Amino acid sequence: MDIQQQYVKPQEEESHIDFQAIFAALKKNKKLYKKVIPITFVVACIIMLSIPNYYSCVVQLAPELTMSRSNNSLSALASQFGLKMGSGAMGNSEALYPALYPDLVNSTDFKVSLFDIPVHKKDSTRMMTYYDYLKNNQKEPWWSAAIGGTVEFLVSLLPVEEETIDENVIDPFQLTKAQTQIVKSLEKKVLCEVDNKTMVITITVQDQDPLICATMADSVKARLQSFITDYRTKKARVDLEFNRKLHDEAKARYDAARENYAIYADANQDLAYQTAQTKLINLENEMQLQYNAYNSIAQQLLAAEAKVQEETPSFTTLQSATVPVKKTGPARTKIVLVLVFLAFLGTSVWILYKEDQLKSLLGLS
Repeated sequence: MDIQQQYVKPQEEESHIDFQAIFAALKKNKKLYKKVIPITFVVACIIMLSIPNYYSCVVQLAPELTMSRSNNSLSALASQFGLKMGSGAMGNSEALYPALYPDLVNSTDFKVSLFDIPVHKKDSTRMMTYYDYLKNNQKEPWWSAAIGGTVEFLVSLLPVEEETIDENVIDPFQLTKAQTQIVKSLEKKVLCEVDNKTMVITITVQDQDPLICATMADSVKARLQSFITDYRTKKARVDLEFNRKLHDEAKARYDAARENYAIYADANQDLAYQTAQTKLINLENEMQLQYNAYNSIAQQLLAAEAKVQEETPSFTTLQSATVPVKKTGPARTKIVLVLVFLAFLGTSVWILYKEDQLKSLLGLS
């Protein structure tokens, strides 16, 4: 029994923490808290008040997939896990399935297509393009402006070749530096997500103005729908235009054959020559042939028009764009409290380290 007590007693002594000594060390340096906590609070408030408010608008779409498109979507989802479904029908699968929609929205071509959308602020009626708004009407923290001004000043001292690209011309193939910066800023402002299970498309737009935020969310939805529709109906529309061309040519030949027959029949109706009758029969046969060809192509044209309608995708809007009432961020109160707490925690650690109480608190001595 004595031997067990001898082993237990040292262990209890090693695990003992002197809370009175720790509290006394913290109380001894309470003046440091009175300096650090107020300064941290003021600095945190200045920083958070300098960050502009931003709003978020969310739009949700559900594409109505046919059976073939559903199979293609399942095949695309299975391919993400290294599986293959319907290998025999891979030639008919779509290259642009819903899982690629976020990549499409994040592409440079799609972002640049948003530049010309007309917008105006909630407190103003002055119309401007989205590009002009992002370029000239964005609020920034004071330190961003200071850092940006310093960098521009230092860059101006270096011998740099001037850009020969016109700022007013927006070419996705060759963007200017300012245009490239705006395209990069859209990576955080315009987001697209697709639920792999339900295939629901969620579009989120963040902006400093609530009205522009909702306007762009609705515009991004419309542009995405238009792009998908153009892609999926491209082949059908090409076939439709080809059939329309054949239809117009067949109709022109039929009208010409009918006119030739009518003119010759009117001019030779009183003649009984065999040659005249033979030519009239030939013209009638030619007219009938052209009519049959015209009628056949007209049916193909109707089928091509139906094909375009069949290939046109439809979307159900689960959540429309609405002007947000409350801001999304920044959460100033929470961030200030977190910073004050971290300052309190850091100060306490420093005091314990200075008073040689940190090791005992961590059980190192």
